[in-house]
Amino acid sequence: MESVQAIKQRFGIIGNTLALNRSIEKTIRVAPTDISVLVTGESGVGKESIPKIIHQLSHRKHNKYIAVNCGAIPEGTIDSELFGHEKGAFTGATSTRSGYFEVADGGTIFLDEVGELPLTTQVRLLRVLENGEFIKVGSSKVQKTDVRIVAATNVNMFEAIEKEKFREDLYYRLSTVEIELPPLRERLDDIHLLFRKFASDFALKYKMPTVKLTDNAVQLLLKHRWSGNIRQLRNVAEQISVLEQNRTISAEALKSYLPAKGSRHLPAVIKSSKSESDFSSEREILYKVLFDMKSDLNDLKTLTMELMKNGNSKDVEKENEHLIQKIYGDDDAANMADDFTFEEESIVESPEVLSIPEHISPTAVDDKYHFAEEIEEEETLSLHDKELELIKKSLERHNGKRKLAATELGISERTLYRKIKQYDL
Repeated sequence: MESVQAIKQRFGIIGNTLALNRSIEKTIRVAPTDISVLVTGESGVGKESIPKIIHQLSHRKHNKYIAVNCGAIPEGTIDSELFGHEKGAFTGATSTRSGYFEVADGGTIFLDEVGELPLTTQVRLLRVLENGEFIKVGSSKVQKTDVRIVAATNVNMFEAIEKEKFREDLYYRLSTVEIELPPLRERLDDIHLLFRKFASDFALKYKMPTVKLTDNAVQLLLKHRWSGNIRQLRNVAEQISVLEQNRTISAEALKSYLPAKGSRHLPAVIKSSKSESDFSSEREILYKVLFDMKSDLNDLKTLTMELMKNGNSKDVEKENEHLIQKIYGDDDAANMADDFTFEEESIVESPEVLSIPEHISPTAVDDKYHFAEEIEEEETLSLHDKELELIKKSLERHNGKRKLAATELGISERTLYRKIKQYDL
């Protein structure tokens, strides 16, 4: 069995922190077995190195090693990617395709961001873990595979299980052995060491002198939070190597490459974005706006009923303009006033569209509606007589020829025939 130091040199792992050494030691011990491993840690801590070590130290090292980023594959195609599909299984499936579990038979599959898997895919993955069986999309044939699964995630799995975004049985099946990699802020002795390694690599890559940090700059480097962990430190080292003309970097120069403390950190373990108090205050504001709108609408209804009652339209228009200014402000009042001007004739002609406020007495409401019904009945009778008279005159003028009469009246011959039958002409 290789030592921790030998493995770090072989796979280019920099650092001597106790927590890092323990994680690598656990990786070395579990590698020769076929146990499923779950690698946890924040984004950018180097989780992708662990499955490579496991594969190279196992009896599967001569077979395929496939790394799959579960978060980068669309939900609709991930089953096809992992398990394959038959020809015609869905639109665009023009040929049979082998999935990763079939291709990597006898090897290792690394499922990165496994917490992003859809629930339906999680069920299929659980079956593979339990008995090595899977079914292609669009097929009914059960296939066998001998694949070792190493998964990684930066999601808090217990929170995901509570929110029913991840199956609890799959979590315990994946995490037979769990290897946690510490964040960079807990590896203070390794930060400057990593920076020097990156600076040396970029100096060689870009053919320029290696940058060096002053003592104050080193202290600033150690105090920074490094939310993006090793990935963020590497990016900062590359920027400084390319942009700085002075190869000795002071604290002031380094500060310009580090995000401010108040800025949002890079995604690691995602927390809830809003607290209950935030939602409560938003609800209160929304309720207040709705109540104010209801009050204003009731005032407009009251004005309408007053107009129906005494017909004093000028006074109502003045009150209406005051209400418009109250609701919409002085700037829009002039433009909105015309839209809210009421006329007696329009109200009398269409009384059914008005909503009656609750404070109007039932007697007054009944009287107004009886009055409106009488007017509507008179208008209906008048229209009936006019229509009958026009049809008679047109038929007499054209000597009973329905086609000519319909053309003159502006209606179809079929409609005219129906009217003749209706009026028994």
